[in-house]
Parts: sequence; structure tokens; C-alpha cells
Amino acid sequence: MPDAWRQGAIVYHIYPRSFRDSNGDGIGDLPGISEKLDYVASLGVDGVWISPFFASPMLDFGYDVSDYRAVDTIFGTLDDFDRLLARAHSLGLKVIIDMAWSHTSDQHPWFAESRCDVGNPKADWYVWADPQPDGTPPNNWLSLFGGSAWTWEPRRRQYYLHHFLFAQPKLNLRNSAVVAALLEIGAFWLNRGVDGFRMDAVDFMMHDAMLRDNPAELTDGVPLRPFAMQRHCYDLGDPATFEVLASTRALLDRYPGSISIAEVGSVGSVDNAFERAASYVGGEGRRLHAAYTLHVAKGPGEVAAIRAAILQAERSFDQGSIVWSFSNHDIERVASRWGDGSPAAAKVFLALLATMRGCVTLYQGEELGLPEAEIAFAQLQDPYGRTYWPAFKGRDGSRTPMPWERDAHHAGFSTAERPWLPVSEAHLSLAVDQQDQDPDSVLTTWRALMRMRRSSRAMRLGSMHLMDAEPPLLAFERRHGRERVLCLFNLGDVERRFSVCQRSLALMASLCNTPSDAEEVLLQPRGYFIGNLPSGNHPSPASEAPI
Repeated sequence: MPDAWRQGAIVYHIYPRSFRDSNGDGIGDLPGISEKLDYVASLGVDGVWISPFFASPMLDFGYDVSDYRAVDTIFGTLDDFDRLLARAHSLGLKVIIDMAWSHTSDQHPWFAESRCDVGNPKADWYVWADPQPDGTPPNNWLSLFGGSAWTWEPRRRQYYLHHFLFAQPKLNLRNSAVVAALLEIGAFWLNRGVDGFRMDAVDFMMHDAMLRDNPAELTDGVPLRPFAMQRHCYDLGDPATFEVLASTRALLDRYPGSISIAEVGSVGSVDNAFERAASYVGGEGRRLHAAYTLHVAKGPGEVAAIRAAILQAERSFDQGSIVWSFSNHDIERVASRWGDGSPAAAKVFLALLATMRGCVTLYQGEELGLPEAEIAFAQLQDPYGRTYWPAFKGRDGSRTPMPWERDAHHAGFSTAERPWLPVSEAHLSLAVDQQDQDPDSVLTTWRALMRMRRSSRAMRLGSMHLMDAEPPLLAFERRHGRERVLCLFNLGDVERRFSVCQRSLALMASLCNTPSDAEEVLLQPRGYFIGNLPSGNHPSPASEAPI
């Protein structure tokens, strides 16, 4: 069945600026991705998700789109994309592209027309509002990137809304003509053969039509970002979002085997984050296929937090509709954020990711165990990071170029004199050519984890059952039919034992001083154990239905 690949799928996230530069201009591009697709296929993943490569002024590095149907010249051409798509499909890889439909660039022709006056044909394609009697913005909403979420346009004598940079004006998705235009863009790419969309910033698609002020959020002192000083009751997450998602899903249903993944922000508690993410999916085919919440990656990597996230996901999601993501282009790399940056830390979190129920996205370089790169302020490109420096050093530390060859110029990423971001010295010894044939490397470990996941129906399709264990030990079983797999992870700095009660045959283990058939597992710090338990008659629950 064409939809079957979505069950427990693993998707590799490519940030094109930093993956591979094929023409020596210092910026990664689509031909560079095509060059490395054999490597991607060797990782055992089901497909790739490619961050935006559309025409853009690049103030937010592609998430400020000026033409959704055009490839930006720094990344190549439409023909380059078609060749990438054909090559990926020949390798059995699906291709998912990023769609930022909550806003455009202020250089988009739609906005150029909309901002001229209040009577033009696209006057209401964006969110405009009159000033208050004293000339101040319509309400107290704040931009995630700092300052007011409203910018004055003298030609219209009105403010326009932007949740991010002032150069990213908010589309008016209550206007059916705007939604129709976006759906036409989606059809343009689906007709070219793409396999689905990752929907950017779904929370920000719709807001309160009355533009009511957000109430204050009680905080302990003054936070770094004023955005945290409001309860975001009105500026995001309006129920009207579901109507847009229903139209998006109806489009995708015309293309069997396609997928839609919602990115959901980290606002609110862990309970609220998962409930909100789950609300965007399912709905008997009236919403998106799957969603992930940034609350997981932006939270602590401690047993209590991860266990709470699993519990909330199990309460909120159906099988397959949850997507687990520990890192991406906006977040510090997991080996440093949750660990000490070591290969052992990288391995334990990769093993945890590979055993989660539902779908998984793996950010480029995580399979190498790359730690967060240190970037000097003078080299920083990220406008978000430059605003909040030095308390927050931005997103560039996770966006540095992929290291392909340790001894090559810029680690084989580019022949340019100076790439757009520097290659981290700490990444050279972790380059692909250094790990490719090393049986103990992080890369080899990831490939083995993928072979294990593919060979186990419990891992790819099974239910999740948390078990009691002494912190910092995380323990759960994955079950499908009579197949049972025990998964143990020591996420702390002290040794821990776990009584299995029944002999367990190890499938994979690291920092584990336990014979494969022992009834007790002894795990060192950052160790893990994954093993088959004796089969039992465990009927597959209803939650094991496909997405």
C-alpha cells in the first residue's frame, strides 16, 4: 500500500545551506544534496526532509519566501531539484519539503501589492490593522524575535502583523483566496513528485480575529525574551487553523503515499504542548498526518522529563501520528544539549530516538555525534542569535557545514575560500570518512540501530509500555503481537542495574557489562541495552493502526 511507508518512518532532515556545496560559492545547494544521497540512503532512513530552498532574500535563510515556485539561485534551479527528486526516488527515498505558509517575505509580489493601499486586489492578503487612538500598535502582541509583532506601513497608514522578523509579514489565512493560492503552490510541488510537506510554524497560522491583548505571564524575574512574559492566548493557535489544515489534508489525499508533518512550538506546559500537537493531526483524515512538538527538544534531557513526554504522547496521540525529534536547525545539538558532547552521549540519545514509537526525524550530523559548534559573534549569521547575544548564541552552532573528509579543504563541504559558516574544528575527527568503516563509531551505531528497527515489527509498529526503573534509568517495552523488545537507557552519571526477571537476548548494547542472556542488566553511565524478551501473547492495541 502506498501509505504503508509512513508507519514508523525515519526521515533525515537536511539543511541545504550546510550539507554540501557543489559549485564552490561557500553555500550548500541542491546538486550537493544529490551528490550525497547514496550516503543518506546508507543511513537506513525512509526519506529526507529538506529545509526551504525557495527564492528568498535570506534574511531568515529561506523561511522568508519571495517565490514559492522558484528555486533560489544560490541553491540551483528547478531542473536541479527534479534531478535530486529522481535520484532520491531511485534510491527508495521519499522527499519532503518545507512549507512556511503562515508568512512570506516582504519582498513577495503579494506583499508588494498589498502594502500599496487599502483598495488593491491583495489588500487583505496579509494581516493589517489600524493604530490605536494614540498611534501605538493594535495590541500588545510581541514578535518571537524581539520587539512588537506590528510594523507601521506609511503607505496604508496601518500596521501589519509579523510573528518573526519584521520582513516576514503574516498571511491572512482567513481569506479563502490566500488559502487557494497556497494550495495551488502545494499542488505544483506534488505534481513534480514530492512526497509531502513539513508544515512550518503551524501554531502561528491563525490568531484571534478580534486581536485581543495577551494576558501577562507570571515569571520569576525578567526573562531574556519578553515573548515569555505573555500567555499566548490570542496571538497563536486559534481554532480556525483546523480549517486550513483540513484543506491541506484534502490536497494531500489526492496524492496517495504523501505525508504532512506539523511543527508545533514549545509554548506552554508539556501537557499542553502534546495536546496541541495532537489536535493538528488525525481527525478522520481532516487534519495532518503527523506532528512533533519542540517542547521535547527544548526541554531537559533528564529521565523525568523524557518519561513525562512519553506519557503525554501516549495519552494524546494515535500510532504513527507522533513524530519524535531531538534536534533540528533551530536547536542546539543533542549531544551537547542533553549530554557532554561525547560519542557515548550521542549514542545513547540516538538509541533512544531509534526505539521511540511513531515516526522519527534525524537532523543532519546527529548520526555522526556532532557536538554544538562554537561560533564567534563576528562569524554569526543568525539574526535571532545576534539580537540576544551573548546570553543566547543563536542557531548557527547547529547549522555549521557537514564534515565529509577530515583532511579535505573545509572538511570536504566546499572549495570556497570561506564558507557561509566555518567548519568546526571539533567536528573534523568526526567526519564521515573517519567513521564510515569504524565498527565502534557513532555512524556505525546509527546504521546498526536502523537495521534493528527495520527488522523488528515491535520497533517500527509496536505499542509503547513504560516500566518502573530507578533514575537515571529509563525503561520501556515495545510490543507487537508476540514480539517484545526491552529498551533500557542510563541517562545519568551513575551505574544502574535492572532486573529483567526473564532472560533477554541482546540486540544492541553499549557500556553494558552484562552477558547477553543474563537476568540482570548492568548499565554504566550513558549505557543502553536493547534486547528481545521471551514472546508473549500481547494483542496489538488499537493504537497500532497506521496513520
